[in-house]
Order: sequence, then structure tokens, then C-alpha cells
Amino acid sequence: QVQLVESGGGLVQAGGSLRLSCAASGRTFSNYGMGWFRQAPGKEREFVARISWNRFTTYYSDPVKGRFTISRDNAKNTVYLQMNSLKPEDTAVYYCAAESNPFYISGRRSSKSAADFGSWGQGTQVTVSS
Repeated sequence: QVQLVESGGGLVQAGGSLRLSCAASGRTFSNYGMGWFRQAPGKEREFVARISWNRFTTYYSDPVKGRFTISRDNAKNTVYLQMNSLKPEDTAVYYCAAESNPFYISGRRSSKSAADFGSWGQGTQVTVSS
């Protein structure tokens, strides 16, 4: 069972930046894809970004494309989400997630699905003020 711990959330003004981190432990980090999801108050959880185990494949949701960047450092067992040009509508709890199957590459059609992810962090709050 993998353990995921997010950090880096906080309060930022619109237009600002934050970098979220997610430290993983409990299994071979480099064999599994990772993702970020978010949930705003009163809304369902939504996909934000994901990165494949080999770093070569990334996907982003349309609202964050061009502003957010997902990356991973396999030596540190950590995945990051760099968030630039933040908007008030980015306010949410952000969750890190780990894929269940090793060496898996998602197709674009199913890239936004949470079904591939079997482990979740506790979440970190991001609040963007206008």
C-alpha cells in the first residue's frame, strides 16, 4: 500500500503561483503513474493532471492547460504540480493520487478518469483570492 502526503497549499492572490508536492512511500515510486485531482466546495472531484511512470506522457484538464505543470522526481519519490497564473476558480482541495497498475500508459480518451488511481493523499487546500 502506498502512502501519499501532499504539501505546498495555501492562500495566494489571483495571478500568483504555488507548487504542490506529493511525497510517496511504500512501493517503487518510479513504476507508477501519478496524478492530481481537485474538489471545490459543493462540486465533484475533478481531474487536474497526470504523468506516466516514465514521465513521457502527461495530460491536463482544459481549465489548467498552459498554466499548470506536472512533474516528478523519481529519486525523491515526489510528484509536483506547479501552478501559475492562479485564478479564484482554482480554489479547491488538491489531492495527489497514485495509479494502481505499474508501467501503465493511459490513452487520451480515458486520461481524466479516476478509476486508474487506487491510492489517494489527504489533500491540501489551495485558496486563490481575487
